[in-house]
Amino acid sequence: MNYYVVKYSGPFGFIKPWTAVRDSETFSQQFLTPSIIEGMEKKLFPELLGSQGIQKIVGHRLSYDQVSGQQEVIQTRGWNSTRKGKEFLFDRPKAILIRGVLQNPILHLAFLSAEDASIAAKQHVCLCRNEDMMYPGEVIETTEKIFGEDEELFPGFELVFEKNEQSFLVGYHRASNEPMYGWIKVVGQPVSSY
Repeated sequence: MNYYVVKYSGPFGFIKPWTAVRDSETFSQQFLTPSIIEGMEKKLFPELLGSQGIQKIVGHRLSYDQVSGQQEVIQTRGWNSTRKGKEFLFDRPKAILIRGVLQNPILHLAFLSAEDASIAAKQHVCLCRNEDMMYPGEVIETTEKIFGEDEELFPGFELVFEKNEQSFLVGYHRASNEPMYGWIKVVGQPVSSY
């Protein structure tokens, strides 16, 4: 079976961790959850907005140079109110946490159709935040076997979206609130040393 793989790259990228932001340090995970891949697919193919699930992206691979800790100021959702005489004062507490940002990420998205890959290769994607854009490069025609095993062409982390004895909970789907499971497949050297 042929795969048509679009290679995306950018200077940095942020993957939102699914742990609570109240953690003292919240690093990005090194894998893309099913809802992140589905969100990318909906961005690339807006005609799929009315349907649920991943329909065109058949595989992905993410690699990067290193994770850089970046400080971020956050605020709580709720407001605290205190009474001062007859007046009420409202306050939203702030905190600083350290998030992991991927430096020089490379993302490969695999499609079964050359037409789908061509449409995807004309658009940018974001890992999780709109300011972390990754731009398309070449489209590579390959086979399913080569995409799954070639350590030189397609190194990286891939979360395989299935539930089995290797799987673990990776979050909750943002639309359906269903638990998402997967296991991490590592191909080659996902973190570059150069």
